[in-house]
Amino acid sequence: MSERPLPGVLLVNLGTPDAPTPEALRRYLAEFLSDPRVVDLPRWRWLPILHGIILRTRPARSARAYERIWTERGSPLRLYTEALGEALEEALGIPVRIAMRYGRPSIATGLAQLREAGAERLLVLPLYPQYSATTTASTYDALAAALRREAHVPEIRLLGDYHRHPAYIDALATRIEDHWREHGRGERLLLSFHGIPRRYAEAGDPYPQRCEATARALARRLGLEEGQWAMSYQSRFGREPWLQPYTDETLARWPGEGVRSVDVVCPGFATDCLETLEEIAMENRDTFLAAGGEAYRYIPALNDRPEHVALLETLVREGGEGWL
Repeated sequence: MSERPLPGVLLVNLGTPDAPTPEALRRYLAEFLSDPRVVDLPRWRWLPILHGIILRTRPARSARAYERIWTERGSPLRLYTEALGEALEEALGIPVRIAMRYGRPSIATGLAQLREAGAERLLVLPLYPQYSATTTASTYDALAAALRREAHVPEIRLLGDYHRHPAYIDALATRIEDHWREHGRGERLLLSFHGIPRRYAEAGDPYPQRCEATARALARRLGLEEGQWAMSYQSRFGREPWLQPYTDETLARWPGEGVRSVDVVCPGFATDCLETLEEIAMENRDTFLAAGGEAYRYIPALNDRPEHVALLETLVREGGEGWL
């Protein structure tokens, strides 16, 4: 009986610049904001704006934001993703490599590393719990583009979102409960998800329904009643309407309604990054306190916690049934 082909896992996160500098941010933002899945305006209209205005002004501002969260070892997102990949490889006993949709290591690099490790079958796991065309589908686009250059395309299984998977909800709940035991519990829990333009959802992107399903399942798992929790959307840019309610406006309003302490968690982010560590843990904290709030706690992402590794192992074993 012939030996079964060796499977490998490509763990894909959104990405990060190489350094907190304007030059590195310019490269990163050029790749990110050129993706038609992210900004779907006609290229003839959008690219002159991107290269003529945005990439001349935004990199310096973004670099200052990244400086606030950068560590001695580098980008938090990359460090946590690398730790996840190493722990998952140990748990599964098969090759696991990481890749970034934007920035480095690229998806093409991750594929080459898996091939060098002897993997002949490919399980692709995007670290986006809630499907969106702007994230999960964009990852599939980049994967297909990288494979177009391959003479031998391996068998592939694309692992989709896991927004209601019991292991995901349990991992989130454990993270939150551990934080409450260690730091105390606020009057209200805010579940903040990354936003997308509202018209993307109106055109058929199921992302808001995925986020709402996650929020409801997590609230039930935590035993929260109405009024003890809410959900919102963060990280909007541009002038058009995005999914609402907005996180910053929600936090600015709550002290006026008598909410004095709040905990904020971002279930859609597998690892901490600029949007959680700077936007939520710093900027929105200032917003809440300036509006009259008294206590604000950010609950970190799952990062490389054991329950996160166990969740990813479960997803791979389920998706790789018959291969592992």
